[in-house]
Amino acid sequence: MSITALSQEAPKRAALLEVEGLQKTYPITRGLIRRREAGWVRALAGVSFTVARGETFGIVGESGCGKSTLARCILRLVEPSAGAVRFHPVEAESIDITRADPVRLRSVRRQLQIVFQDPYASLNPRMTAVDIVSEPLDVHKVGAREERRERARHLIEVVGLGPEHVRRRPAELSGGQRQRLGIARALALNPELLILDEPVSALDVSIQAQVLNLLADLREGLGLAYVFIAHDLSIVRQFSDRVAVMYLGKIVELAATDRLFSNPLHPYTRTLLSAIPVPTAARRRHRIAITGEPPSPLDPPPGCAFHPRCPAAVNPGICVTISPDLIEVELGHLVACHFPGVLG
Repeated sequence: MSITALSQEAPKRAALLEVEGLQKTYPITRGLIRRREAGWVRALAGVSFTVARGETFGIVGESGCGKSTLARCILRLVEPSAGAVRFHPVEAESIDITRADPVRLRSVRRQLQIVFQDPYASLNPRMTAVDIVSEPLDVHKVGAREERRERARHLIEVVGLGPEHVRRRPAELSGGQRQRLGIARALALNPELLILDEPVSALDVSIQAQVLNLLADLREGLGLAYVFIAHDLSIVRQFSDRVAVMYLGKIVELAATDRLFSNPLHPYTRTLLSAIPVPTAARRRHRIAITGEPPSPLDPPPGCAFHPRCPAAVNPGICVTISPDLIEVELGHLVACHFPGVLG
């Protein structure tokens, strides 16, 4: 069976996933006997975006900006503190994941799956490859046992592993093979959306290319939508249709990939892009340096969160006191900055 044969015919919809005002805070407690709240860590501070059917939505940002927390809150692996996540599947009613009861949440998770950054940590070391891939089918009681095993063996073949890998355990596989196995497990229930949480960051460059090619083939063959989280901007540029840039729990810029890379408007985005290596000296970029360390989410700065490190704070009074909203400055190009494009 080909990859395309696994796909389902589906009507087009404007949005498959809608994230609106998503927030996540963690309490900081002190005291050995009488525990008391001493503060809050703000991991997400009102994140909003949509993902269309068949789209790859990239999310980039430095470590600690909230990318992985966002992925887990979308799936409710971590409970959001506020906001809404609405999912519009093909053959079922739309659902607000953040308010779904356990029975409804269990059913919608068949359509939403995640591939984790570290495949070794996310795979059961005691189980064989065929058991790992068939486990979601067992949990949701899809078909008879032998049918589930047959589908698992087929998916292992689809992701580029051979029959000799079916009985192997994760420790007997390479890093790339383990990530392929994680992808096969995520595909077991025919999902419509995959969240890819830095799926290639732990792999060698050659293996990265193989896994990305596999994901691209699956997207085309199955009509999947991806939320693609990554650090490597060059990979995001090649793989994503639109890109959101996150900083300290917020989206500071969102645009179509070509537009974002050709005309970045937020100072933080420009500093990130200026750090991308280029192959020849003739094309060397002007490096925009950022001073200082990222602020702590336990005590975020007032106003614009980026202002303590911003090389383009034209009016420090406004930047320090007023937090900029994410507004559309060009068609489809949203920026949270009081002075967008000032570094141009």
